[in-house]
Amino acid sequence: MTEQTRARAAGPRMGTRFRDWRLSGPYDAVVIGSGMGGLSTAAFLSELGWKVAVLEQHYTAGGYTHSYEREGYEWDVGLHYVGDMHDGAQPRKVMDFLTDGQVQWASMGPVYDRFVMGDQRYDARAGWSAWREEMLRRFPGEARAIDRYLALLRQVNKALPMFSMARVLPAGAQRWLKPVLKLMLPSTMTRTTAEVLAGITDNAELKAVLTAQWGDYGLPPSQSAFMMHAIVASHYMHGGYYPVGGSWRIAEAMLPRIRSTGGDVFTYARVEQILVEQGQVAGVRMADGTRIDCKCVVSGAGVMNTFGALVAPEVAQRAGYSDRLKRVKPSAAHLGVYIGLRRTAEELGLPKSNLWVYPSHDHEGAMARHMADSSQPFPVVYISFPSAKDPDFVRRHPGKATIEIVAPTNYDWFKRWEGSTWGQRGDDYDAFKASLGERLMEVLYAQMPQLRGQVDYMEVSTPLSTNWFAGYQRGELYGLDHSPQRFQQDWLGPRTAIPGLWLTGQDVLSCGITGAAMSGMLTATAVAGWRRMGPLMGRVMGGRAQPAVREPAASASPSTSKSSA
Repeated sequence: MTEQTRARAAGPRMGTRFRDWRLSGPYDAVVIGSGMGGLSTAAFLSELGWKVAVLEQHYTAGGYTHSYEREGYEWDVGLHYVGDMHDGAQPRKVMDFLTDGQVQWASMGPVYDRFVMGDQRYDARAGWSAWREEMLRRFPGEARAIDRYLALLRQVNKALPMFSMARVLPAGAQRWLKPVLKLMLPSTMTRTTAEVLAGITDNAELKAVLTAQWGDYGLPPSQSAFMMHAIVASHYMHGGYYPVGGSWRIAEAMLPRIRSTGGDVFTYARVEQILVEQGQVAGVRMADGTRIDCKCVVSGAGVMNTFGALVAPEVAQRAGYSDRLKRVKPSAAHLGVYIGLRRTAEELGLPKSNLWVYPSHDHEGAMARHMADSSQPFPVVYISFPSAKDPDFVRRHPGKATIEIVAPTNYDWFKRWEGSTWGQRGDDYDAFKASLGERLMEVLYAQMPQLRGQVDYMEVSTPLSTNWFAGYQRGELYGLDHSPQRFQQDWLGPRTAIPGLWLTGQDVLSCGITGAAMSGMLTATAVAGWRRMGPLMGRVMGGRAQPAVREPAASASPSTSKSSA
């Protein structure tokens, strides 16, 4: 990549470039990572009067909600659509609080997902009734199975608040509550999706369609927890939504609240180590050697990075995390293709709905074959049309349109280039990456032949790109695998065994923008205590969180007030 191209590569940037002389401590809390989990934790604590420093290693804040520009085009890197953003939904209320109501949400219309399996197409329609009617139209003899499936989704979602809030409790309380939860929570939550569906139908085609969103959490039905499947399927039942102006607007709208109590959001701020002294967190040491003292550190870097890299090995070993990390594994790596076209979405006939393209109805076999042999067809190809979803896109980029493609891949195919520099990985890497990109483009052209010859710009990202910019070691998109075993790990929650160290983000609850935002609320509750967060959560869920009276930071300082359940 030339220097001229690099100069044009920057997109919307949020945050202040880190310099030690810009620190305005002491801080009540330090948050590592400015993804949705980190920013939401910081925002909730700031609303309670805390002074928070957010440290982001990338050139912009936002994590997977950030956008970037190249050659006059703009793409999102992680957010492609969000559910439950209709008026009155709890996730919408949380998002409105976090963004101070500054982000609008555009509906994707009556069909949010379209699944292509071989020569068959299936639509996911917005609304529980509309979704059911469409499934009954395609599978008229499966009414009982479809109704049972919808009942199971509702059952899991009814139990989810109890499961989530239990994660906030201290370890002792969790042990006491565990047998109670085992009796009260549905057993389907920790069974595989395939096992649960096998109990309601033997129709292979129906099961393939019901699980066609597995790309939203990265595991095919035989490996994913039904709990995760139910969260995702229910999340979109009221339709898909897109942030007007692009996903970067979310972080942009969240930063003022953090700064309102004297906090800072720093970019180019790579943390080298979480400092633990005399058994207690003491702060962080930056890559440039700067030490930031703080007795409350929240890591949104993921559990693999936190306990495998940021915490000293002997500290992680002593706290039991060396063994605990062996019980979980990272989610699938992915490829991304970012496409720019010199005509509008309307002129090109681009839909608002997503396309999910599968080689057949056999999700398991397709995944296994591709992971064993890169020449095999991609097991799923997700295609998003952000310029069609965003009503503001044509104002910002007149005469242009964009498309984004995501597909799973095998990280091992890229291991030989580990440690190389982005943009300088060599001709063999560029050739391999280009070949994968061209194959994904052919999948797009097969579905939308009118786009052939219309592409002005195209680039491909690999798991190494994700590692470079987002810090995920194996280029994973969804943090930890969402398997049944993952959801049985009681230690995966906001609290850690190291006093003063807390977790937030996808690994605390579940993947996705909403899952990470909710994790921020859970982490803030664990850190500040129910007594402090309860009234704020009441205002948020009641839609009365703006404006709020902020208490002085001193009265909320973690150094003077222990978190309580």
